[in-house]
Amino acid sequence: MNIARAYSNWVKYRQTVNELDRMSNRELADLGIARQDIRTIARKAVL
Repeated sequence: MNIARAYSNWVKYRQTVNELDRMSNRELADLGIARQDIRTIARKAVL
């Protein structure tokens, strides 16, 4: 993996984490996401 792709994936990961972190527990529950799963979901989003 080249540096540009790695950086792009990191940016997408951080954006996903930030967006989900801003959601309330109720909003996350409506999506079927537990707060402790945010980072796992974000990692899967960039694969």
